[in-house]
Amino acid sequence: MDAEFCDYEELLHTYEECKATKEMIEAAFESAYEGIVLTDPRGYIRMLNETYARFLKVEAEDAIGRHVTEVIENTRMHIVAKTGEAELAQVQKIREGNMVVHRIPILKEGRVVAVVGKVLFQDVRELHALSARVLQLQKELDYYKGELIKHLGVRYGLEDIIGDSPKLKEVKAMARRVAPSDSTVFIGGESGTGKELFAHSIHRLSRRSAGPFIKVNCAAIPETLIESVLFGYAEGAFTGAVKGGQKGKFEMAHRGTIFLDEIGELPLTMQAKLLRVLQEREVEPVGAVHPVKVDVRIIAASNRDLERMVRENRFREDLYYRLHVVALIIPPLRERRSDIPVLVEHFLEVLAHEVGIRVEGVEPDAMDALLGFEWPGNVRELKNVLERSLHMTEGDRIRREHLPLHLVGKRREEGFSTLKETVEEAEKNAILRALQAYRGDREQAIRMLGISRSGFYQKMKKYGIRDWKQ
Repeated sequence: MDAEFCDYEELLHTYEECKATKEMIEAAFESAYEGIVLTDPRGYIRMLNETYARFLKVEAEDAIGRHVTEVIENTRMHIVAKTGEAELAQVQKIREGNMVVHRIPILKEGRVVAVVGKVLFQDVRELHALSARVLQLQKELDYYKGELIKHLGVRYGLEDIIGDSPKLKEVKAMARRVAPSDSTVFIGGESGTGKELFAHSIHRLSRRSAGPFIKVNCAAIPETLIESVLFGYAEGAFTGAVKGGQKGKFEMAHRGTIFLDEIGELPLTMQAKLLRVLQEREVEPVGAVHPVKVDVRIIAASNRDLERMVRENRFREDLYYRLHVVALIIPPLRERRSDIPVLVEHFLEVLAHEVGIRVEGVEPDAMDALLGFEWPGNVRELKNVLERSLHMTEGDRIRREHLPLHLVGKRREEGFSTLKETVEEAEKNAILRALQAYRGDREQAIRMLGISRSGFYQKMKKYGIRDWKQ
């Protein structure tokens, strides 16, 4: 008797649980915002929620037990029951309107036991409105992502590096491969080849893309300030120090990337301190008691032959190998001449917005001159030449006579250079003579010429000077 009573209690408990579950499912079914209908394998309605009943303008109680084709116009629920294949996001016409629906078969042991119909949108226009809203949100997201990238200091991606020559494509592929890691990258190549663009691109493709990108031009910082600029300083470190101290570039790049451009210009004393940063991942601000841990990825670049500088004891060998974990060497423009036409087209479009002068293109004789030039200043020089030519152009195309003299030789109708060209040629020759006199020692050349360090390097870039043997 006791055993029978226990079985009865267990059965009653199971019944109560099933009843509660059924009521919960029914409540969820009825409270759903979307219209929902459930049919058996023969197409007879077993459940229809109030949302769908109101849309169909029927009573839910009257619809249950009737065949779905009698209640829902243009339905395919009974067909899905036979095929067993779901029909998702289908347009169904009802009362002069179009709605979007799912029809999903419920399978048990490979057999259809029921079909669920769900109304996603009662009117296709709702879908169009939602699509328009999503597109608007995507535009806003792209805008704010662009603003964030600008704020973080990143302006370029691989798509901004124009050209499809085999050598350039090889370097781009290598950049994509190394970007996701935290490995130190060295970017080599002549002045004007696009080393900074590659540095930006690697950061943008890395896991640190949401972090800061800090660029440091090592050649432009006076030697007396390099340490405080890179590593910062503590309060009271020297006369004129900002109250509270100042973060250096490495701390500013925490959890991001620091790009050390023209790293070959660092003095040996600073090379030793940079090596410690690479080894210990910490910096010591000027006048600070304790070092500061930093989490940064280092990308370095130089247009100088660091290997030769190592042999001449002007660059530390241990730092050289620390920087050359991964090396990307960008080919000069003269080694990828097939990229010149597409670069010309790209720059003419860019310059049309920058200087307000638009032309249709370049005449064949002018293009031949561009293709035949050696381009010591590389891509940067090409853009500068095109900008100058735009100002000389009177028609709708750049002709050979619009190009600078050093590209095409003296023009038959002129026979002389402009004052600006004469001055530039004199400056270039003076720098080359100074470098030759001191066998490439740039510091000595700067003192001989009597110009600032930053001005010297700006002119070297401008004239495409790489070394004193040119």
